[in-house]
Amino acid sequence: MADEHQLAESDGSTNSGGSNRASLSRDAEQSSASDNPSRCFGDLETVFPMGRHGLRETPDNCMYLCPHKTACLRKAMAGLKGIGVKEEMVERGEKAGLIGFFARWSKKKSLYNEKEEISSGKAKR
Repeated sequence: MADEHQLAESDGSTNSGGSNRASLSRDAEQSSASDNPSRCFGDLETVFPMGRHGLRETPDNCMYLCPHKTACLRKAMAGLKGIGVKEEMVERGEKAGLIGFFARWSKKKSLYNEKEEISSGKAKR
């Protein structure tokens, strides 16, 4: 039986909605009975890839079918790559004029410190 994450990869589905949801949810009913996360669990590039328009989006197979989507995305965002995504958000905010110099500096410093903590293996308190 095909993994639900492979289904969307084969047909190129992303967060576009439409008629794929009915067929995807039918497949999910058959294959999501297990409580074990799939091998893509916590993989940022699989569960939150960069979309066609330069923004990250969650694929339909994760959004509507995966029973582990929340824990999976949290795990993906908790690592070094997740900090990179947060840095992307700060940069977009700055370019759009939504964030000022001091707020940008503060957020970047906070993200840098968080990255250092993860790299050195210190646990957050």
